[in-house]
Amino acid sequence: MYKAFYGLTSNPFEISPDPRFYYGTPQHNEALAILSYGIDRRKGFVVVTGEVGTGKTLLARYLLKTLTWQRIAVGYIFNPLLSALEFLQYAARDMGVPAVGKNKGEILASLNQFLLGLYRQRSTGVIVIDEAHLLSWELLEEIRLLTNLETSNEKLLQIVLIGQPELDEKLDSQNLRQLKQRIALRSRLEALTIRQTREYIERRLWFAGAKQQHTKIFSVASIEAIQKYSTGIPRLINIIAESALITSYALKHTVVCAETIEEVARDLCLNTPAHKKEVAGHGPAPVVIASKAAVGAS
Repeated sequence: MYKAFYGLTSNPFEISPDPRFYYGTPQHNEALAILSYGIDRRKGFVVVTGEVGTGKTLLARYLLKTLTWQRIAVGYIFNPLLSALEFLQYAARDMGVPAVGKNKGEILASLNQFLLGLYRQRSTGVIVIDEAHLLSWELLEEIRLLTNLETSNEKLLQIVLIGQPELDEKLDSQNLRQLKQRIALRSRLEALTIRQTREYIERRLWFAGAKQQHTKIFSVASIEAIQKYSTGIPRLINIIAESALITSYALKHTVVCAETIEEVARDLCLNTPAHKKEVAGHGPAPVVIASKAAVGAS
């Protein structure tokens, strides 16, 4: 709707975790480096946590893309609300294990043979679990036992746990002390600073086809307002920026101003911390256009 007006070839602030739009902040690059190192060095368990909307799933998708380039067998679990048997079946099939059995013993035997084959090829297998804070205590224990798939000196299977801070709380509990001792590397994603928010917005615009002069679509004041209402959470930055572009297009403003951000924030109910959490925690918020903008767009 607004792409031609702003000289764009695609929507820059889609909420879907498209690896093409990965923006490497220092903490995101550090997390990615830790993940890559842990997998390459066969460390077994690697954990990344972060608040809602900080880009964990995008990081996971970017990691999957990198592993695919490296021809590493990977199983991606995006919904961990599974039984132990369902988890093993899904992970094994997603990794490409040729023969997945019907019971746990058969699955583990097939998985072990598959991983040994990869090891002989100097490769490895990886299971990436997104939303890992939702894993049950029982399933976390089953996952711990998977690290027993090993040679005399190296792990055959690498496991990446990505989740909200509740995952840290689980892993630090007395019940999971054995699992905690097996975690080789941990990283934490934080919200963006004002400088990172500006770079994030400009990088997304550039990825979406904006020419150099069009990466300044958002005024300095509007970026400061976005930082204020998003508190540096990438998902909220996307929601606000997308709504602001639609509103500014409807008003035929070539530059998004701070007043538009204020208006959008009110319509999205982002005026209070409680409302921020509500929008961030329940998936994408609907794009809301101010009434005067809606009239202009019709």
